[in-house]
Amino acid sequence: MPSAGLAPRRIVQLSALCAMFALFTAQLASALLPNLPVFIVASVGGLALDTYLQYKQPGLLAVLSKIRFDVTVRQLLRDMLIVVGLLRLPGINPLEEQAPLTIALLAFYVVHFANQALAVLIRRTRQLPIVTRNIDASALRLSAAPPRILARRQAHRLLTFSIPATIGMMATAISEDVLEGAIGVGISLALMVGGTGYLATWLLPKKRAVHEKKVMEWLDKWLAAYKPTVAMYFSGGTSSAYQANMWLSTLAAVDGKPLIVLRERFMVQKIDATDVPILCVPKVANMFALENSTLKMMLHPANAAKTSQVLRIPTIKHAFTNHGESDKLSSCNPYAKAYDEVWVAGPAARDRYQLADIGVEDKDVVEVGRPQLSPILPYEGAPKGTYTTVLYAPTWEGWDGNPGNTSVILAGENIVKHLLADDAVRVLYKPHPMTGSVDPRAGAANERIKAMIREANTGRSGARPGPEAARELARRTVALDQLTSTHFRTSADEMERMLLQGAPDGDRAAAVAEATEAWEAAYWASFPEWEHQVITDARPAIFTCFNQADLLISDVSSVVSDWLSSEKPYAVANTTGMSEADFRAGFPTVRAAAILSPKAGGVPALLESVRHPEKDPYAEERAELKEHLLGPSDPPSIDRFNAAIRALCTRADERRVRMTSRLAEIPSQREGDSDELGEDMDAESNGAEDSVNA
Repeated sequence: MPSAGLAPRRIVQLSALCAMFALFTAQLASALLPNLPVFIVASVGGLALDTYLQYKQPGLLAVLSKIRFDVTVRQLLRDMLIVVGLLRLPGINPLEEQAPLTIALLAFYVVHFANQALAVLIRRTRQLPIVTRNIDASALRLSAAPPRILARRQAHRLLTFSIPATIGMMATAISEDVLEGAIGVGISLALMVGGTGYLATWLLPKKRAVHEKKVMEWLDKWLAAYKPTVAMYFSGGTSSAYQANMWLSTLAAVDGKPLIVLRERFMVQKIDATDVPILCVPKVANMFALENSTLKMMLHPANAAKTSQVLRIPTIKHAFTNHGESDKLSSCNPYAKAYDEVWVAGPAARDRYQLADIGVEDKDVVEVGRPQLSPILPYEGAPKGTYTTVLYAPTWEGWDGNPGNTSVILAGENIVKHLLADDAVRVLYKPHPMTGSVDPRAGAANERIKAMIREANTGRSGARPGPEAARELARRTVALDQLTSTHFRTSADEMERMLLQGAPDGDRAAAVAEATEAWEAAYWASFPEWEHQVITDARPAIFTCFNQADLLISDVSSVVSDWLSSEKPYAVANTTGMSEADFRAGFPTVRAAAILSPKAGGVPALLESVRHPEKDPYAEERAELKEHLLGPSDPPSIDRFNAAIRALCTRADERRVRMTSRLAEIPSQREGDSDELGEDMDAESNGAEDSVNA
């Protein structure tokens, strides 16, 4: 049910549409009667309203396009009514004076349609078969994009360029002198002709991109020069980029030449700041250029529909790394058996795959730890400040409707209510970004929880950081944005972004890490220690929230596994309907956790054990469970990860050697077969001669 707050906005939108139709009606009636004042107001007002809505409310006008009443039809109708009105007004000779005006107006529309056809052609020529980032692709004759109003905004172009014509014809209606109209229409026509001519320059050799065949030839040369060995392959929707981003720091630290391979064009800008070269190959046919490269293996942080396409490349080995581990069934997808190896953090995941019995053999499971967890600080005992900081980080509802996926719906409000009831608690609420995307109940509960926290803050008071803290945060934000964001012109297209995002200068990854650390320090310093926080933006990241918190409350998810690297206390909400014993038996990651029921009555006792570690019954179990889930601390995870990369690359090399050897044997086999065939033919010939002699 739509909220009441949206009603006024919808009323305004409906009123705007009604006003547009009323102006068309008034323009028609005043043109036929005629009524000059109403005619002028309706003609000018209709164009002004349409132009305003086109710039400010384009989504509203999209509704009209669905009923074939798009901007071209609307503006053409307005101009036709203006011509009819001028014909009906006394004092203007229709044949001698208005005919040239009408012809010029028609020419304006002819050029407009020519501009539109040219824009479509140029957009197609500027869409290359690949998209790159952090790669010098200047050899592809990359160029800046044409102005958006000429190449992409045909509605804005038509309405804006029509303004002089409309003003001129209104002046003619008032003065009965066709010269004003001719000047106005002439200006509009000149704008359209000039814009079309300028747009056509993007078809000239200096601005036109090279042909698809040349692009793929350039890609082969670049791959041969760069010599990539390890790639991360990723395909997904607009909200799934976090699954790839969590592996960027690890990929940058691997032994070898890393590469990121994407399949969706929009995803190129969704990947966070990195120095690793990014290559997007939308078409599966073009992706097979990787087959003849030096690429030996690919890491897969997620299963996707397009993953099967790259698995068809026989020269590349594939390892599934996932984007987090938990006890949920989604962490043991049967699709995993399609990969050469499945890389997991520790023994728990290995056991999980064998218990799931989905076809993944134990010999194909490799324990590599979680290299991304190095920024997480270790447990230091009881909270040292006035407040106990509790991070409530529930996961989302998932696709299968299982009530045990997320605690937000059944337990979230109760958990937060009990936390807020303790005056010595500061709550950090960081819900999963996809919360509510499938089940509206989760979205509604999420909003209620945020409202509870905001209301609780109104009842608290205390010293706040001075204005210098806010200024420092703003300064650090600008510095970090400059490193992690690329600002483009509004007219910039894919090709222009490739031009601007060429080979990176220097070690940007180290600069980003330093700027991120400074930003995080400024962020937490900008808030008072007593104030609850609702964190829904990508920044601050979950790991820096870990370092602020004394206690985690979450669900069965990868958040719990990652948190355990700190060995701090944690609790998991049981909304499955299972008994606590069955819940612990079914989900090993909760073995060292306090279990909360949907009513969350155990929160006070949980807080007591956090403040007094001697009352914590799970401290030793957390240390054991950490190693079971994440593997040993020595050797470091990144060392084990690199060892796994070297081993899988060796397997790829061995296969290539075998295939080369087999291919080399084929000609000799054919030669031997040919020799045998010749001997047989000679024998047959000799036998025939003996028969004749006999």
